Amino acid sequence: MSGFDDNPFADPFAEPSIQQATRGSAQNGLEEYDPFSAKPTTTNTAPAGGTANPPTYVQPNVGGTGASTGGQPAVVTPTPTNQPPAYTPSAQQQVSSAEFQRRQEELEKKAEELARKEEQLRNASTPGARQDNWPPLPSACPVGPCFYQDINVDIPLEFQKIVRMLYYLWMFHALMLLLNILGGLGVFIAFDNGTTFGLAILYFFIFTPFSYICWFRPVYKAFRSDSSFNFMVFFFIFSCQLVVSIISAIGIPSMGSCGWVMMGKAFNKGEIGLGVFLALLACCATAIALAMAYALIWVHRIYRSTGASFAKAQAEFSQGVMRNEHVQNVAANAASAAVRTQLNQNTPGAPRF
Repeated sequence: MSGFDDNPFADPFAEPSIQQATRGSAQNGLEEYDPFSAKPTTTNTAPAGGTANPPTYVQPNVGGTGASTGGQPAVVTPTPTNQPPAYTPSAQQQVSSAEFQRRQEELEKKAEELARKEEQLRNASTPGARQDNWPPLPSACPVGPCFYQDINVDIPLEFQKIVRMLYYLWMFHALMLLLNILGGLGVFIAFDNGTTFGLAILYFFIFTPFSYICWFRPVYKAFRSDSSFNFMVFFFIFSCQLVVSIISAIGIPSMGSCGWVMMGKAFNKGEIGLGVFLALLACCATAIALAMAYALIWVHRIYRSTGASFAKAQAEFSQGVMRNEHVQNVAANAASAAVRTQLNQNTPGAPRF
């Protein structure tokens, strides 16, 4: 009957350790079987010198093949090649340190810039503390700057973009007036017509400073102090400037502008080089006219969003005129002269002039 104790499903090719575990589980029950009871053991003996040998790990052989034979446990001894490598800072950590240093320098520069702006704002609040800085003329020039201009200090942050764009537009307009002189010189040489050349020179010396004073400075002061009166001045003069730019882009002969009409005339006369140059000038003049139209619409939207009106502009104008010292002196002198004239007329025997 002992043959009936054998397991008919046993694997005859299984390892003895697995067969023993299987018998144990069958005899003792699944609840008493612990598959983790066979734990690897480590041995570490310290020699007399006081330094411990590398630990050896006893690993059971479950595959039947490997470092051990006959089903015996395998002994694994760590070698120096199995030791973890020494710690060295990675390239990414070095890059992070350099990036941190760069950002720290940028923050220091920004702090210095903020301190400079705060000093400028304190100086701006003090009468006579700000010095004129525009136009940026050299110190050797006998004529000094006439205006103070600093968009980052005077203009609120939400309006700096439009004011800076208008300033660049003014500079581009001045450059176009200078190039128009060259176009007029080419027309004078090719067609023996000096009217365009002479008017181009006159336009450059008149429109360059007057455009800055008459429409850029008003819009600069309008955004700086939210002045409805300066907005009105800008809208009126800038609209006239837009009309002049459109006429310049057309290029009517003998009007001092080199535009599309003058370009066609140059090509008809066989002046290919001059025609190409005038075509570039006409394209730039057209671009300036479109940019001015866009800027005018943009400023008008901002003006309407701030709640400004024509009545507010009138009130600002009246207050500004009455606060002007020169206007007050003239009004006082006129009033006193009128009173003296009236007294002389009413006094009998007074000399009449």
